[in-house]
Amino acid sequence: MSKSSTQPSVHVVGIGEDGLVGLTPIAKALIDSAEVLVGGERHLDKAPDIKALRIDWSAGFGATLDIIKSHFGKRIVVLASGDPFHFGVGATLVRRFGADHVFVLPSPSSISLTCARMGWSIPDVTVVTIHGRALEHLNLHVTDKVRLVVLARDGKSPQEVAALLTQRGFGGSKITVWEHLGGDKERKIEALAQDWTEECAQLCILAIECVAGSDARAYSRLAGLPDDAFENDGQLTKREVRAVTLSSLAPKPGEVLWDVGAGAGSIAIEWMRSSRSCTAVAIERDPDRAARIARNAANLGVPKLKIEHAEALEALETLEGTPDAVFVGGGVGIPGLLDAAWARLKPGGCLVVNAVTVEGGAALSAFKTEHGGDLLRLTVEHAEQKGQSATFMTAMRTVTQYIGAKS
Repeated sequence: MSKSSTQPSVHVVGIGEDGLVGLTPIAKALIDSAEVLVGGERHLDKAPDIKALRIDWSAGFGATLDIIKSHFGKRIVVLASGDPFHFGVGATLVRRFGADHVFVLPSPSSISLTCARMGWSIPDVTVVTIHGRALEHLNLHVTDKVRLVVLARDGKSPQEVAALLTQRGFGGSKITVWEHLGGDKERKIEALAQDWTEECAQLCILAIECVAGSDARAYSRLAGLPDDAFENDGQLTKREVRAVTLSSLAPKPGEVLWDVGAGAGSIAIEWMRSSRSCTAVAIERDPDRAARIARNAANLGVPKLKIEHAEALEALETLEGTPDAVFVGGGVGIPGLLDAAWARLKPGGCLVVNAVTVEGGAALSAFKTEHGGDLLRLTVEHAEQKGQSATFMTAMRTVTQYIGAKS
């Protein structure tokens, strides 16, 4: 066991709407002794009598972090909202300066205060932020009986969220908005999503009890969404094969997938839906399909999916990074494609390839002989009604799947 003797270079103090009044004596002492005080305008205004060099974030995070670094050796205090590690600046400071150089004193977060006001158990609540992020992130989480706490972008956010819920068939969901939570201007506003009209204060947070209507569309987070969940032109890995493919890819939190020849983007989208920290790149040469992938990603709650509009081999040569997994759903016969995908995988990474032609299956068999791995043959049959009394099982095209782990 070792102990670090490093003195923190930056002290971060979480502060609520009640300002300095709500802080502990230790937190107040840190602010009182600051030589450099950093924060947003709203936070700095809560400490008007502190005689320190004041720095706000108006120059942008990167430039302001450089300024903070230039003052190392002085007593630096950063003011942040509530708990700086709950969608706050704490993680940004640690990434830049290291945990040993950052000391954090949190206050109750707006999330904690919201759950306290609502009487909700925090572990049973899903927290989503649309502050600085796309509204469509909500689509991943909207399902019946779920309780959401949503960090707003501004006073128009409740109207935008209500419209999204109503459009998705969740107009009967109850929205409670808390303005200036924890301060002397705290106010509570309640209405159903379908009835919401009010613009709120810039500083607000939403508590939502989701209620699905008869026309609601909500999807499981497990692999194998219905085919009609994806806008497509026929270039779509079908539901049953997609479920097996995602199982073969086996996404784990924090991993990166490259989806080569993405079509409708279904594999990359379901990969990202499996965990908030999973990311993916959908590689697609056709511009109409690339635009379709973007719409599907937004509709299914993963608008941060990266779309690379390029030929498959070009993308495999030029993309930065090293993926944990690569999926090839088409173009198996392109000379050098499988070798290029294998070369870009990190050690221990997974390559999964689907082929429907005899020639494609032969190429996968040859690749297995060279690199090892497994081959599966997937045959799916669906019931098809012929006339009023006869039902036949009709087979989809058989898919040969290769699964290989790079040593």
